Amino acid sequence: YREERLQVRKRGGRKRALGTRRPMLVPERPNERWSLDFVSDAFTDGRRFRVLAIVDDFSRECLALVADTSLSGLRVIRELTAITARRGRP
Repeated sequence: YREERLQVRKRGGRKRALGTRRPMLVPERPNERWSLDFVSDAFTDGRRFRVLAIVDDFSRECLALVADTSLSGLRVIRELTAITARRGRP
């Protein structure tokens, strides 16, 4: 690079969020807020699977773990409906 008088391209910096961020409110009681997360992995034979985790943010209780090779939107709605029937809505 020096012999040819070339410059090494610099990587772009990290993008910053615009505006100011509000701190996330901490829940004050159980069943006030739930979090959903999808985790994906593969079996040794290469088939993919996904896990849906639903957690109560206050108590950190795992409300549901749903594992399947395919999790459709209808399946997620069905699981959320079953949890709200047992615990009520957050």
